[in-house]
Amino acid sequence: MSSSFRWSSARVALLVLGMTAAIITPILISTPASSQTPVPSATPTPATPSPTSTVNLSDVSSDYWAHPFIQALADNNVIAGFPDGTFRPNQPVTRAEFAALIQKAFGSQNRVRQLTAGGFSDVPAGYWAASAIQSAYETGFLAGYPGNVFLPNQQIPRVQGIVALASGLGLTTSSTGASSDLNTYYNDASSIPNYAVNGVTAATQSNIVVNYPDIKQLNPQQPLTRAEAAALLYQALAKQGRIQPIASNLPASQYIVGGTQTGSDIVSLAASSRSLTTLTSLLKTAGLADILQQPGPYTVFAPTDEAFAALPAATLQQLQQPENREALIKILRYHVVPGAVTTSQFSAGELKTYEDRPVNIKIDRANNQVEVNNARVIQADIKASNGVIHAINQVLIPPDINISKLNQPPTANTPNVEPGRSTRGGRSYIGVAGNIGLSGGDTALSDGNFAAISKIGLTRNISVRPAVIFGDDTLFLVPLTLDFSPKVAGSVGERTYTISPYIGAGVAIEANLDTDFGLLLTGGVDVPLGSRFTLTGAVNAAFMDETDVGLLFGLGYNF
Repeated sequence: MSSSFRWSSARVALLVLGMTAAIITPILISTPASSQTPVPSATPTPATPSPTSTVNLSDVSSDYWAHPFIQALADNNVIAGFPDGTFRPNQPVTRAEFAALIQKAFGSQNRVRQLTAGGFSDVPAGYWAASAIQSAYETGFLAGYPGNVFLPNQQIPRVQGIVALASGLGLTTSSTGASSDLNTYYNDASSIPNYAVNGVTAATQSNIVVNYPDIKQLNPQQPLTRAEAAALLYQALAKQGRIQPIASNLPASQYIVGGTQTGSDIVSLAASSRSLTTLTSLLKTAGLADILQQPGPYTVFAPTDEAFAALPAATLQQLQQPENREALIKILRYHVVPGAVTTSQFSAGELKTYEDRPVNIKIDRANNQVEVNNARVIQADIKASNGVIHAINQVLIPPDINISKLNQPPTANTPNVEPGRSTRGGRSYIGVAGNIGLSGGDTALSDGNFAAISKIGLTRNISVRPAVIFGDDTLFLVPLTLDFSPKVAGSVGERTYTISPYIGAGVAIEANLDTDFGLLLTGGVDVPLGSRFTLTGAVNAAFMDETDVGLLFGLGYNF
């Protein structure tokens, strides 16, 4: 924040810190098309891919996300590499190249229409892909644009490639089973053009769509890459039964979208288990389900439904109440360990969890048993695409969580005020900070000074945040703030960070000979850094003889 920012004292009322996101809606294209890849040299065989690779593509390593799709199609001569031995998986595909792929994969399919004499005006008879374009058009995969043009050199958006496959395969939406609401599958469903909604829905329900790296992000208007084209074609051939589906234990399978295919990530496996329904429900309540569907990897000690049922009476119900959400998150994070750790890799001793508190591993090799704290692993090494699950027979409770306290709802006659408690914005804390003066000149708030800060939770929503700014005249800030629920801000490595906004008002007290008082307005955010520390930033405006504004950055120790 630059010190050159100056603020008019007559206009300053409150500075609010926030975050904004710009959503750019791409230009819609009104005809189906998609993908690109070099022209293959033979028709695909309607058989399972050869288990031994015969095509070596130098830039598609064995751990590349689309390797299984690309290698299988290359081995079956549906796609090909370049003369230098590369595949160039991230290179965009043109409409002509996608037509060539369609011809190689589905050239024997019945014609459903006929191209007019002379064909498209921008595809001359001698054009390298003229035959492929005619075939893709007549089999119902691709169409032209108004004015009898095909635009063969135009890069094809992902959504057009998906719709092209749905159209050529004659896919229709299902009214039973898989959801027909695209918002169920994609965070950016609103960006799908109207013409493409039915086609994308049908392709999604048929497991044609493959999204990397985020299965929930379709990116409909982005150019289709050669790797993405290979994945879509593979899934289309698998839909026809001409090729074996990708094995569920391969990492590539976690990027296949579809309502009829059971996912293989940790949350999907838990949801498909009859004994882990309570855990699945609590993960969704706590907002952790989406995190445990990310690549990870994670190790989850998963309490069974019987384990949750064995908790003291009403505990499970209390944990699902909004006021106990933080406790629920702590308990669930205490069951998750970084990395994919199988029972053969366990060693006796402490194992750090995502709650920054360790669990104790006990191993009985003679009886082939593993215990976590006092819980016994009753089903080990359930492999997921993003980690491993170990089912346990007890719920693990972090040492700083008092389960019996959760079972004591506040009485009607006693206000729910508990100084020093956590709020929905996070823990209470005390710490140090630095102040950057932005405007004014009447108090220490308008200069660069050190400060002592604190947050004292009073109720679930309300905190008091006393602070002292040291300067020529010490300034005391005593605001009462409204704390908002945390929002996910992003991830660094394996850690996901949240921000908790707050706004408030109070009094500013300048400790000089006259002891001046003034109105204080504040707004800021807290960023929890694990269970011990909280990073905070706030803008404060004190209305004294002048309007003084300062920016406060600090680090608090949670208590």
